[in-house]
Amino acid sequence: MIADNDITPILQEQVAAGIAAQESLNIVGGGSKAFYGNPANGKLLSTASHTGVIAYEPSELCITARSGTRLQDIEALLAANGQMLAFEPPCFGPESTIGGAVAAGLSGPGRAWRGAARDHVLGVRLVTGYGKTAAFGGQVMKNVAGYDISRLLSGSMGTLGLILEVSLKVLPRPATELTLTLEMPDQEAYELTTTMRRSTFPLSATCYFDGCLYLRLSGEPSHVFASHRKIGGDPLNNPDQFWMALRNQTHEFFQQYDRPLWRLSFPPATSVVSRLEGNSLIEWGGSQRWIYTNIPTNLIRNIAQKGNGHATLYRGSLPGVNPFHPLPGNLLAAQQRLKRAMDPHGIFNPGRMYKDW
Repeated sequence: MIADNDITPILQEQVAAGIAAQESLNIVGGGSKAFYGNPANGKLLSTASHTGVIAYEPSELCITARSGTRLQDIEALLAANGQMLAFEPPCFGPESTIGGAVAAGLSGPGRAWRGAARDHVLGVRLVTGYGKTAAFGGQVMKNVAGYDISRLLSGSMGTLGLILEVSLKVLPRPATELTLTLEMPDQEAYELTTTMRRSTFPLSATCYFDGCLYLRLSGEPSHVFASHRKIGGDPLNNPDQFWMALRNQTHEFFQQYDRPLWRLSFPPATSVVSRLEGNSLIEWGGSQRWIYTNIPTNLIRNIAQKGNGHATLYRGSLPGVNPFHPLPGNLLAAQQRLKRAMDPHGIFNPGRMYKDW
């Protein structure tokens, strides 16, 4: 059962009070991503009680829910109808909310094949930095009015507005899934996944860890099993458990705390980066690299930048280091203009992404 509780007036009043007092607001859902980004500042404003599914018609492939609705409740509802959130947002605990998932913009194992979180956001309703409510986008896949604003809120970490409601595209669950394991060196794994991405194999996720390549195949049974015969490898027992652990970062790799954990993101088909020394795990056919390392920040970010990617200090902290990769001058200026336009009083999660805004 998903609780239905609309506290829009209360949330709007809290924003209005913050504007009047020029007081910063620390917007949170369930608080499960407090580790991500810079430490929060300001008076707590929680959306956790703002719950309920506003609209869901499985045939429309769309769901609209209030921001405090628990992620696991939404996914249970979708699963009961044979559907899913295809971007597989990580759920860091029962308190994780759908608004927090959109605000953080994190995507799971299938991101490279099924799209990022922002690609699945159809519309949002929010309280703006003027204390008013506004809606952008729509509730159906064909409605694209204001779509860019909806996308911009994904990954904004609550710095652009207080999300009240979000409409998301949903997809049918695959008819069949099979996970294969192949032991091989990292370069061979990279070459195989690159070849597969350019082919018709029904690939939906990859992971390379501890000398083993994991391949998830999703689709019609005939296509999946024919692909298995061509690829080879051994089927993995309990594959759902493996991918869920990877998605929610309960996999053994994410339980290390001796060094900072970096997340590097690259364009597709980026070759293996040999200068990254440390314990690592590779996803998305090589596009996402997780690594525990003490490599100097300027070096790891230069490596990422030379590969047209970026490096995020995902867990842990380093003196004077902003978790998110510095933005180039033109993009930084554009982001600052957007922040001023959406949050003219600078009250929404100031410093959460970058310390100067």
